[in-house]
Amino acid sequence: MLTADSSLDEVPTPDIIVIPGSGKVPFLEDPAAVEWVRRAHETSRWTTSVCTGSMLLGAAGVLQGKRATSHWAVRDYLRNFGAEPVAERVVIEGKVITAGGVSAGIDMALTLAAREAGEDEARALQLVIEYDPQPPPYDSGSLEKADLETKQRATEVLTRGVA
Repeated sequence: MLTADSSLDEVPTPDIIVIPGSGKVPFLEDPAAVEWVRRAHETSRWTTSVCTGSMLLGAAGVLQGKRATSHWAVRDYLRNFGAEPVAERVVIEGKVITAGGVSAGIDMALTLAAREAGEDEARALQLVIEYDPQPPPYDSGSLEKADLETKQRATEVLTRGVA
């Protein structure tokens, strides 16, 4: 179970916003949540969504005039928010990143990690989660494919904070 440590009001200016998806986006019908996303987006470094989470970005006006993606089942609905729906796994429009269905969220997370921490870190994280899609965004999703430096970095990532 996921439990929030803070309310939206307690986090008015996050650096990174990640809106997850679900079968139905309950916050879509919550005016306070929509307004929070709209305001928080003004100062965020990155505003992102996975799957149907893009509907909340759309409702907040974040996707107006932008190319965006979502789960295939709702992607065309993005037009209702002034977005241009595209059938891509990850779409980057300025500081807004949208990802398609569930597994595309991993692609988005690695893309964001690369932009925030560098490609070496993103490659190491890909190995940590043993993500080996075909075709891969990086070719380091298994021990057999990763170079020695990536293996060492992945080991460091796995052991951070372990006594």
